[in-house]
Order: sequence, then C-alpha cells, then structure tokens
Amino acid sequence: MSPMSSSNPAPVGHVPSDVHSLGYVRVQVTDPDAWRRFAFDVVGFAEGPGARDGALRLRMDERPYRLELVPGDTDQVLATGWEVRDHLALDRVRTALEKHGTPVEELDETACAARGVQAALAATDPGGTPLEFFCGPALDHSPVVTPFAARFVTGGLGLGHVVVPVHDADTVHAFYTEVLGFAPRGRMGVPLPPEAGGPLWVRFLSTSRRHHTLAVMGVPATEPPGLVHIMVEMAALDDVGRTLDRVAAHGVPLSSTLGRHTNDKMVSFYVRTPGGWDLEVGCDGLLVDEAEYVAEEITADSYWGHDWSVGQRG
Repeated sequence: MSPMSSSNPAPVGHVPSDVHSLGYVRVQVTDPDAWRRFAFDVVGFAEGPGARDGALRLRMDERPYRLELVPGDTDQVLATGWEVRDHLALDRVRTALEKHGTPVEELDETACAARGVQAALAATDPGGTPLEFFCGPALDHSPVVTPFAARFVTGGLGLGHVVVPVHDADTVHAFYTEVLGFAPRGRMGVPLPPEAGGPLWVRFLSTSRRHHTLAVMGVPATEPPGLVHIMVEMAALDDVGRTLDRVAAHGVPLSSTLGRHTNDKMVSFYVRTPGGWDLEVGCDGLLVDEAEYVAEEITADSYWGHDWSVGQRG
C-alpha cells in the first residue's frame, strides 16, 4: 500500500460529518533535541519542510507534515487539526459551532500560510482541547524518504487517531457526535477500585473508515489541554517490528508491549515520547463498513499482548 496514493479501499456507507479526517496535530514540547532523536532515529519519520521558529515537522506522506512540534515551556497540545473537504464544508462547520455557542476564530492569512492550508478556523472543545478545522492543504510532491524506509498508512484515512483525557466525557462526546457529526464507534470501561467510583469510560469516535480517529477518556480530573496518545499506522508488520527493535536499542521506555486490539484490530505497541504521552505504532487496522457497523462495548482491550505493566517497571 502506498501512502502517496489513495490505494485504500473506497469508502463504504456514509459518515454524516463535514470533518473528513485527522489532518495534523500540533504539540508544544520542552525538549526539541530529544524529540529529534526520537522522531528520526527511533520511529523513522521523515523531516518535513517549512518549519519556523525552531519547530520540528514530522512528515509521513505527501503532506509537508502530519505532526508539528513547537518549542515551549510546557508539554501540551496546541491543536488537533481536522481536515474538511473544501471551503463550503468549512463554512458548515463554522455554522454548526456557532449555533452550538462555541466561539470560533478565523485564522488569518499569516496563520494559514504557517500551517500550509488555504483556510482554517480555531475553536476549543468542551473538554479544553484546542481544535483547528482546515481545508486546502498545500502538498509536497517531493519523494518521502524516511530514515528506515518505513511507509505510513494515511491518504484518505488521515494521520491516524488521537486520544485525549476529559473530565466531563458525556458533554465532550455529545459535542463531537451531535455538533460535528462524528460517528460513535463504541466504548470500553477501564476498571478502577470500588472506592474510586467505577470504571473510566473510553469512548471511540470516527469521521472515516478508521475504527476511530478520536477517543475521549473520562478521568476524575485533568488539566487541559492533555494528551493520552497519538496512533500512527505503518504499512506492514515488519515496519512495526523494526521500529520496536529500535525502541529497545535506544533504551526508550515502552508503555505497552506488542498486542492486537479488540475494537480496531490494530497490531501495535506503545512507546513513551519525550513529552510524557504515548505514541502508538501499529499496522493492519480495521476499515469499517459504516453501512454494516454497529457501536459495541468491548470488555477487553486486546486479544493478546499489550502488557501495560512494562511501563510501571523499573
């Protein structure tokens, strides 16, 4: 499968949202040098062009970047960037947000040029996560040369998925489904001791054939804007395995061992980034037929593997 072309199977069914996919994530980082080693020497992203003011752009496909790392005093999410089809879809997103009472800022020409897009809006979800909605990304048609020849699955599926912690998960879930039209793709309960008041619910949502492009994790307390993990999908299991070898060789701490998830069928592992959140590196993710899919509650995270105790050792 080539990440440079739309070689994924054609969409089946319809997801009623003007949001097309997760286009990019912009993150503020306190240790750009550690990120450079992690991104290029361990994971194997290509370096993207056009970065400004000491930022680092991580390229996966024909887009100049999918992740942008901006130096700063704290590690935090600056924006999850959601792509829409065109300016007409962007106008409909603006209308939906304003009707809901969510303040919307139109990014000016300078801000859009810095992001490499034609037009963009900024808003904040009820959980405190900064959002950007954009259309018309400028493409980079030069060959994507990753350090270890890894190929990423993007195209119409976008960057991958992002998981954010929220205090009021019901309100945030309603915002994405009822205001922005994200499709509910089930939930999972994370066990807690009885005295803690029951499980934490993770709710999965999508705007594409990826099982989920967004998940919100209900937590007792959180300091927004937070980040649990970002998932990137590689084209082959060998790419994932070689990345796992490099993680071990460089002594980067794992958060979870290799395993296969029950909901999106992804074979993946989780590694701790220099920012303190996790990067999930996987392959073989499920492509959902929306015409047939019904939202499910999974009762186990994985069929096998994904031993999270490794992140608590040592």
